[in-house]
Amino acid sequence: MTLSGEEINLYLSGTEDLKTERFAFHNQACSILYLESFAKIELIQSLIVLPLLEDGIASLEAVSGILKSSDLSLIGQSLLDGYCAVLLENHPEAYMIAVPQSHGRSIDEPSAEQIIKGSHEGFVENLNTNIYLLRYRVKSPQFKVKYFSIGTLTNTKVAMVYMEKLADSNIVEECERRLKSINLTHLYSTGEVDEMIEEHPMSPFPQSLHTERTDRAVSYLLEGKINILVDGNPTVLILPITFFSFYQSPDDYNSRWITGSFFRFIRMISFILAISLPAIYIAIVSYHSEVLPPGILYSVKVSLTYVPFPPIVEALAMQIILELLKEASIRLPSPIAQTIGIVGGLVIGTAVVEAHLVSHTMIVVIGLTAIASFAAPLNEFGTSLRILGFPTMLAASLFGFFGISVMMMVIFIHLCKIETLGVPYFAPFGPFHGKDSMKDIFLRLPVWKTEQNAQKNGSRKQSFTLRWKRQ
Repeated sequence: MTLSGEEINLYLSGTEDLKTERFAFHNQACSILYLESFAKIELIQSLIVLPLLEDGIASLEAVSGILKSSDLSLIGQSLLDGYCAVLLENHPEAYMIAVPQSHGRSIDEPSAEQIIKGSHEGFVENLNTNIYLLRYRVKSPQFKVKYFSIGTLTNTKVAMVYMEKLADSNIVEECERRLKSINLTHLYSTGEVDEMIEEHPMSPFPQSLHTERTDRAVSYLLEGKINILVDGNPTVLILPITFFSFYQSPDDYNSRWITGSFFRFIRMISFILAISLPAIYIAIVSYHSEVLPPGILYSVKVSLTYVPFPPIVEALAMQIILELLKEASIRLPSPIAQTIGIVGGLVIGTAVVEAHLVSHTMIVVIGLTAIASFAAPLNEFGTSLRILGFPTMLAASLFGFFGISVMMMVIFIHLCKIETLGVPYFAPFGPFHGKDSMKDIFLRLPVWKTEQNAQKNGSRKQSFTLRWKRQ
């Protein structure tokens, strides 16, 4: 049975961007079908039309990557992937040749993750380009890619990338099983993949790391993690991940180890401040004012004299205003967003204090809390911290320091309980794995020291890095 262009057109719902070009060569009738939104006309002319007119059917067999099939669904899917179909009269199979049209943007620095030192290349929307960016940095035969098609309507191409001998085979199999189990009608982003495979959807903490930085993705790839890439999305999903990974930055390793360790320690402190600082202020003002020195206590009491609202109302109102300003600045164009952020913050902050709606001290506390939450290298994690600040403030308003202690205990118990792909989220503390596994958590060890530890543990069989140094 010979395929016809009408059958293919009917399979593609009669779409008007399906073009059919008919011509004859060497007494042979031929039809070329392609989607003008996906196919490049110049490639069709150079790879198909001119060779057919000169050498006939033999020229098609010489084209690299050519596919032959009589399956209507396979031909239709190939057209949607940027192929063109060549139908020959009285010939049962169609020839399919890749003639993709490129509409992708150029490789650029990711705007969501500012880079101080290191590579300024970020991922783009094209899946093949993103895999190239990874493979370009990891030129190893262990680099492995597995493809999946997710979405009954969109047929979105998803790639799972990992290092064959570095990644845990059980984790790879579990991740592959979860990806195959996804049953959606459409898939647009890595965020949807994340929601479908995460183990604890009700947890406020992100259980996978999203990044547009190629150096960050490569560093985790070489640690045995899995990278998940979605065609049409510049964000790479990294699994499995731990809590402490969200406070590590590639910039730490592009600076001297003392500098990197200092900033990493500052980020760890910011975790506690972002969750508990407003709650501590509420608890002190409401229940435990005796812990303050007399001078500071007098200043706080004076600022609260004409404020008609309890501290919990002040804190909730200012936190909500902060989130509103942040959302407004994100949605607006950059020049306007900067104006909104600076002028809006100053005007609102000054106005609410002068109107005696909020105390001076509360403005300082909320400002420090916002700065602490923004210290996390990834914005998603900082947002989670600000969300956790709300129940912590409520606990402090009801029970003072005791409420804060209970709330922090609940948070840390939750961190110790959850897992990602079978890996403890709060490792190496929950469960405790020993002092050797914590050496690169709070402090960024020198590269030569990390290599020396790896040799002792047998995880990498390489010579000691400082070979020039006399032993």
